[in-house]
Amino acid sequence: MAQFYDAIIIGSGPAGLTAALYLGRAGQKCIILEKDFVGGYTAKIAHIENYPGYETINGMDLTQIMAKQAEKFGAAIVYPVEVVDMELQGEVKRVRTRDEVYESHAVIIAIGVARKKLEVPGAKEFLGKGVSYCATCDGPFFKGKRMLVVGGGDAACDEAMYLAHLACGVLMIHRKDRFRAQKALAARVLANPKIEVRFSTELRRIEGSPNVSKVTLVDNKSGREYEEAVDAVFVFIGSDPKSSLVQPLEVPRDDVGYVETNERMETSVPGLYAVGDVRASPFRQLVVAASEGAIAAHAAGQYIDEKKGKCD
Repeated sequence: MAQFYDAIIIGSGPAGLTAALYLGRAGQKCIILEKDFVGGYTAKIAHIENYPGYETINGMDLTQIMAKQAEKFGAAIVYPVEVVDMELQGEVKRVRTRDEVYESHAVIIAIGVARKKLEVPGAKEFLGKGVSYCATCDGPFFKGKRMLVVGGGDAACDEAMYLAHLACGVLMIHRKDRFRAQKALAARVLANPKIEVRFSTELRRIEGSPNVSKVTLVDNKSGREYEEAVDAVFVFIGSDPKSSLVQPLEVPRDDVGYVETNERMETSVPGLYAVGDVRASPFRQLVVAASEGAIAAHAAGQYIDEKKGKCD
């Protein structure tokens, strides 16, 4: 038998948690379904410096505070649970996991993005043997070792700063001639004596036996290839939206795959909302995700009240 809620939120990052908080405060019964762990990717960030109210805070701590606030106002959080199917065209929405069926008036998609994988020889073979996509998860395993960071955006710079506290040295490469990261963050990386940055440089190959021991790099300007001894390779080369869940619904998405909404976070399907990193947006930050969650909750609350016959 299906469990009924006023709203179902898929994803427990800052956008989903904020939506649950606002829905709960408005008296709406809601549930968050999370595939992995509460907080999403944000929970893996070691130091957050640009969220209002905190000079600096650990990502796990911030999302746990958010989760407790949402639960305080009645939100249920279920994890780990994977959504396998959705029926969203009717007034009553159905969301299926492998073990349960949930029904609701509204569904908010807050499933974020997936980190892009590195496509070079050795990247797959050494995954878990020195190749990683999460510094806070795997960095401590290489304490005192030399590490390579691949990427030039906010995530790459954040993680390089974290790894610098653990490593004997961090070599950071970026294929372009400047960082894509925010200027203040990029400046701190460049000023860190434990981080050596090489621009216009790409990774060609990862080798070792049985674990990573060296990489082959190429200088894009001269074309010169050379080897560097490293014990770990941390990859942060961008993200792809996890929008495949809504693909069968033919919800409009942009050229990259991000879900398109109006300013109320409404998709083309009545009662379906998209927030956070999965949504087409010019600026993806925690504070933006939280604000989108609040807007979606407000819009969904009005939609829910109409379906329940509470509005004039």
